[in-house]
Formats: sequence, C-alpha cells, structure tokens
Amino acid sequence: MSFARALFPRGIFYGWTLVGVAAFIMVIGTVPLFQGMTAWFVVLEREFAWSRTQLSIAFSLSRVEGSIMGPVSGYLIDKLGSRRMVLIGLVIAGGGFVIMSQMTNIWHFYVAFVVMSMGVGLGTWMPMMTVLNNWFTRNRSTAMALAMEGFLVGGMVLVPLLAFVIDPDVAGRPGWRNTALVIGLFLVAVAFPLSRLIRNAPEPYGQFPDGEATARPRQTAATGTASDEPDYTWQEAVKTKTFWLITMGHACSSIVIVTITVHLGPMLDDRGFSLQTVGWVVGAYTGVAAIFTLIGGYVGDRLPIRLALFGFSAVQSGAVLVLMLADSLPMAYLFAILMGIGFGGRNPLTTAIRGVYFGRKAFASITGISMIPMNVLLLAAPLFAGIMFDATQSYAVPMGVVAIVSLAGSSLFLFLGSPEAAANSRQRAATAAQTSQAG
Repeated sequence: MSFARALFPRGIFYGWTLVGVAAFIMVIGTVPLFQGMTAWFVVLEREFAWSRTQLSIAFSLSRVEGSIMGPVSGYLIDKLGSRRMVLIGLVIAGGGFVIMSQMTNIWHFYVAFVVMSMGVGLGTWMPMMTVLNNWFTRNRSTAMALAMEGFLVGGMVLVPLLAFVIDPDVAGRPGWRNTALVIGLFLVAVAFPLSRLIRNAPEPYGQFPDGEATARPRQTAATGTASDEPDYTWQEAVKTKTFWLITMGHACSSIVIVTITVHLGPMLDDRGFSLQTVGWVVGAYTGVAAIFTLIGGYVGDRLPIRLALFGFSAVQSGAVLVLMLADSLPMAYLFAILMGIGFGGRNPLTTAIRGVYFGRKAFASITGISMIPMNVLLLAAPLFAGIMFDATQSYAVPMGVVAIVSLAGSSLFLFLGSPEAAANSRQRAATAAQTSQAG
C-alpha cells in the first residue's frame, strides 16, 4: 500500500488533497526565495555594498535560466510526471540555499540564485499546477486559487519572520547565512516524502476530474466530439492567436510583481522605512492577495475569465502608481491593499486560462513554451528598474513604465474570444484541412 493511499482512503476525491499538498509545496519552495527576495536584497546590499543593478542581475539571470528551462521543464513534466519533478526540483532548490549560505562574493550569489530558481521552477509551481489541471476541469480556477493560498498565506507569515531573523541591525538573531542553510537542508529532507503524496492524474486511480463518476468526452480536431474541454497539443497551441494573446498578457501583467519583489525593499528603505516595516508591507499585500486569490478563483469559474483577468490586472497597475507616491505609512499600506487585490485576483486566472482554452493534454508543455517570451519581459523589467535607479537615484521612471506596460499588455486579454468560439474555429480549420487533403 502506497504512502498516499494509506493516508487518504479510496472513495475520497483525492484532487482536494492534492490542492493541500500543492499549497504546502508553494509555502516551502517559493516563499523563501521569491516572496522573501526583497528582504534578502536589503540585507545583502548592506553587507556587501552591492548596487541595485548588481542585485537585479541575479533575478535577470534566473529569468534567462527560466526561458531555457521553461520548455524543458514542461516537456519533462508531461513525460516523467509531476511526482518525479517535485522530488528533483526541491532537492536542487535546497542545494541552492546551501550554496547561498556559504557565498562570499557576487558570483557566488549569482550561481546560488540560478540554482535555487532552477529547483523552484522544476519542482513547485509548474508541476503542481499541471497536477491540478489534470484533476479539475469545472473547478479548475478554484482549485488553483486554493493551492496558491500557500504561496500567499505563507508569504504573509514567513516574510515578516524572515525579515526578523535575518535583520542585521539586531544582535542575537540567527542571521542570513544560518537561515539560508536551514531552509536548504529542510527542502532536501522533505523532498521525498512530499513527492510520494503526488498523483499525476485521476484516471489511473479510478477517479475522474472534479470527482465525477464518469469521464467527460473531449473535443479533438480529428473526431469533432462535442465537449466543453479542448485537447490541444503544444504544436497546435502555438499556432493560435489565443496562445500569443495569453502569453503576452500574462507577461505584461507579471512584470509588476517581479519588479516589486526585487525593488520594494530597497525602495522603502530609501524612504526611511525599517526592514521590519518592509516585511509587514509585504505581509499586508500578501494577506489581501490571499483573500482575493479565492475571490479570483471563484469569479474565474463563473464569469468570462478574460474579463476578470483584465479587471484585476488594471487594479494591480494602479497599485504601482500609488507606490510611486508612497512617502508615508498609510500610503504604503494603501499600495499593499491595491496590490493584494490586483495580484491576488489575477494570479490563479493567468494559470487556469491555459487549461480553459487548451485543455489537459499538454498543459505543462504549453505553459513552458509560453515562458520563453514571458521571461524576456520578466528579465528586462527588474533590471531596467535597477539601471534607471542607479542612473537617476529615483524609481519614478521605471515604475511609471511598469504600470503603463502592465495596463496596456493586460488589455490583450480583452481580445480573446470565448473558449467555445476558439474551439469552433479550430474545428473549422481541421475540417478545411481534411477537405483539402481529400480533394
């Protein structure tokens, strides 16, 4: 009897258990690196006197790695399964934190950051979202939203705690080196038992998506079977306008969170806010995001997902404009509230939308390929902000550009037709191709 089956008896829909597993993996895998990045950067800037550009290069290198590894990761997940990839990814991420704990110069930091990012990319978000995409169809957005609560609630609790334990201004704290070492060893230790809880798809275990009693028929170009669930290959997806609208809309809306993740701490530090206050601001917008992630998931399963995505992304862009004026604590928390609403609401939808339009068959590969152009923008935005700050000693220009690009790019979601219209267009193209071949 497997570990997972011993804990969770047959007859209970295991998809909801996997939501909880995904949430925990988000907590331990993504929060210490990405949510906690703004605290790490403040401490490292003070200890090593590295410039904002040098710090931003670390994140940019991880995006270069993400552009290369995104398609590879998607392919491996579709071929090897999410269970194996979570095991591999968490071990690699843990090794990266161990390297970070021993670093003495900027090149060590770059190597550590790339290794950590590679591990997190292989073993956290993408494999677990692929699992949930396989286990849910009708409740896809809700399931993904609940899983992302781990990332958000974990950030709300762990980022202030991380800022507390690594704060160099207070004697007697563990410090950043010991903290990084403990995180790394913990990730390695839990990788295997966590991976054993993962089931890649419901059908081999006698279950079907959403806990339904029977499988739903799928729509394919070859059969034309009527269904609300498409079944694209990655080769078919990349040829569609829908793929590129989703990819660029997701990329443009995501440059806000990556730029904030890198530069919020240094930006507020420049304005006289303490590192602990930075941690509480991050905790505040993460807490609001935790609420609105659930709201976004609920809305995305019941209203046109493309309209909901644009609305939440527009609020997120407005939050950046508020941050540009945030020279007092109330303004900083107003930014946190708006950021939480916008980021939290759009976050599960930018993932679920690929399943809505392209189905279950090649979700990881389609997502991985879309990361190539997406990571170009995610690379450029934080680096641009760091370079502009070092040149002007101000974040006004880069933050203004980020807000405008985010709003303009997220409007691309409005040009998506309904999933049904996309499926009909695909069927007409397939029929035309078959007619041409027959002729």
